[in-house]
Amino acid sequence: MTNEWSIQQIAKLAGTTSRTLRHYGDLGLLVPSRIGGNGYRYYDETALVRLQRILLLRELGLGLPQIGEVLERETAEVPALEAHLAWLQDEQHRLQRQIAAVASTITALRGGERLMAQDMFDGFDHTQYKDEVEQRWGADAYKKSDDWWRGLTADDKSAWQARTAQLAADWADAASRGIAPDADEAQALAERHVHWLTGVPGTPASAPGGDIAGYVTGLGEMYVADPRFAANYGGPDGAAFVRDALRVYAAARL
Repeated sequence: MTNEWSIQQIAKLAGTTSRTLRHYGDLGLLVPSRIGGNGYRYYDETALVRLQRILLLRELGLGLPQIGEVLERETAEVPALEAHLAWLQDEQHRLQRQIAAVASTITALRGGERLMAQDMFDGFDHTQYKDEVEQRWGADAYKKSDDWWRGLTADDKSAWQARTAQLAADWADAASRGIAPDADEAQALAERHVHWLTGVPGTPASAPGGDIAGYVTGLGEMYVADPRFAANYGGPDGAAFVRDALRVYAAARL
């Protein structure tokens, strides 16, 4: 017998309300797998996976209409969840560093010990790639992008992170479906990727007259070579797909 849960059970498990779940149903985001003779809504395992994706996308700051578009476009659940998992794991690592830093500060303050400034802010910023950026594109490139990031509001930062995570998920989904790098869908993703890159001040992609094609293709190679970046696109195969699609786009459009 197929496992299923009532709307009340799902609401309790997911930390939401029956009203919210009914609203998702009315919008077509989460259709019940069965409606009982008493009018109660029941949900099977497929519906639970869909709800998990909805809640994850909500945490990224996406609105319900955007979530509907994502779910309609990304029907392959595993690659989409894998991309989101990679983002969550990065966040987990960052939060663990923050926790350790704050705990260390509390211990020092309670014991009257000397504060170690170099350890107090671990995990609080986005500078973990500072040395790599400066080595590849110069200190000025890092400074401009760093100033841009620090000047964003909390909402702007959340929106940019959501855009980044969604782009990675879309890449992973297309790769899982065997889309050819030169197909229209892949090239539309490549165009979105380039627009995303050009939106960050200080990068070669944002500089007028810069070698955008070289920058984009170089990043594609880095996605494949560096496991940290490959994880964002579903692994080495997904990263290779991104690289190849960007290479085609750069040759034709940049």
